[in-house]
Amino acid sequence: MLHYTVELMKNLGPWGLFIHSFMDAVIFPIPAFVLQVSLSILDPEAALWLATIGYIACMLGTPFGYMIGQFAGKAVLNKILKKEWIDAATKLFQKNGETAILIGSFTPIPFKVFTILSGALRFPLWKLIAYAAFGRAVKFYVVGILFYMYGRAAAGMAKDVSLYVFLGAIPLLAIYLYYKKRKAKKAEASEENEQVDAESKNEKEQGNS
Repeated sequence: MLHYTVELMKNLGPWGLFIHSFMDAVIFPIPAFVLQVSLSILDPEAALWLATIGYIACMLGTPFGYMIGQFAGKAVLNKILKKEWIDAATKLFQKNGETAILIGSFTPIPFKVFTILSGALRFPLWKLIAYAAFGRAVKFYVVGILFYMYGRAAAGMAKDVSLYVFLGAIPLLAIYLYYKKRKAKKAEASEENEQVDAESKNEKEQGNS
């Protein structure tokens, strides 16, 4: 049934990709990557345009996936997706929500897992949109550029694109986490110093009185 639906959307061309990408961010279990590759093989010259359509539709669907998470929680995910995908995404969110969204944008785990989890775990919507905007742009446009540059020969490369993008993103994520942790430590040290200064000031005032 699902594959029949994908074939139906494939027959709709770019409009089908728009629908698929929107649904990919909301509830449809098959990633839009599948249809993007299929349509790019048919018309490599339109690959960048297809990437743009998919990206815009995905970003439009992201808030809807978030709202599903807010109202239905993780229950809807358990009905439509593999438990290991949900567990892996939940662990990522518990460690660092921003990193989870960035990683989720690159990995084969369906993106709606992260949009719905964001709502279920009350992760700020603006942060979800901001990080998804970067991560999904990379995912869609890497595929688009490959087909635009290499034509149908890119079909073999595209199947491993998630892995390549993810591996390339690891150093950037590591640097981001390092500076975020460093900034948090500085903020914590500053708060402690302010607290110590405040206590010292109170002690002096009490001593003077």
